[in-house]
Amino acid sequence: MNWTTICKLDDIVPNTGVGALVGDRQLAVFRLEDDSVYAIDNFDPHSQANVLARGIVGDLGGELVVASPIYKQHYRLRDGACLENPELCVAAHVAEVHDGVVRVRLSLSVDRAA
Repeated sequence: MNWTTICKLDDIVPNTGVGALVGDRQLAVFRLEDDSVYAIDNFDPHSQANVLARGIVGDLGGELVVASPIYKQHYRLRDGACLENPELCVAAHVAEVHDGVVRVRLSLSVDRAA
């Protein structure tokens, strides 16, 4: 699987996310305070909207999460699982910073209800 360049690391404010289109998939790419990056699908299965990139990043019970801006479900950044409703999950993708550039490789498990 190939890497897709998203943007420069400095283009993402720490502890926020940006939306990115990779092929026909909308992703939410997050930069944390320590410059680590995470990527999950942008689609919130609870609200049925592409909004997760605009969610609030934080720590909930020791888990790095993003809170959906609509109904506030929390999705783990490492694997896309919804903490409040395990049936609702989003695909998580491999993200890294290479030479100051954020890049993502889509995961193989990208099935989800749309």
